[in-house]
Amino acid sequence: MKDFENRLKGGHPNSLGNTVEVVEAVLAENELFNELFHCYFSTDEVVRLRTSNAMKRICKAKKPMLIPYIDRFLTDIAKIDQASTQWTLAQLFGMLEQDMTEKQIGQAKKIMKGNLAHHNDWIVLNQTMDTLTNWSKKDADLKVWLLPHLERLASDERKSVSGRAKKMITKLTQ
Repeated sequence: MKDFENRLKGGHPNSLGNTVEVVEAVLAENELFNELFHCYFSTDEVVRLRTSNAMKRICKAKKPMLIPYIDRFLTDIAKIDQASTQWTLAQLFGMLEQDMTEKQIGQAKKIMKGNLAHHNDWIVLNQTMDTLTNWSKKDADLKVWLLPHLERLASDERKSVSGRAKKMITKLTQ
């Protein structure tokens, strides 16, 4: 055991802390991935945030490590009520799309639709808009569902949210 949970604790909540070192350890010894994955269940919000960051880094470097965990992301991790987890899921779903079954993609869409309709965190909204927009290019039903939500978000008071929504509308209507 590498005690990743303790290594991911502490410091400023917006800093990476020891995330990069933990990622390097997992990439060097793939069998440690499960221990890192279990850090999602920490009671410490900062540990969960850094675990999410680590997952994105590992997915970019060695995506096959995450594939056996797709169902766990769709069930256990999707239940975590934390913005960083939800925005990371949107990013991971986008990166893992080619490795997901139709059923898994359907579950991912349901999760992201719920986040887009009900979440207020600007990063969750932006990341979810990106993935759903990309997916709706080949899913007419999703596009029909998505456009009214993008229209609503296009008048959001936060410039990053409204700007992203307008950009996504343009992507889908050209």
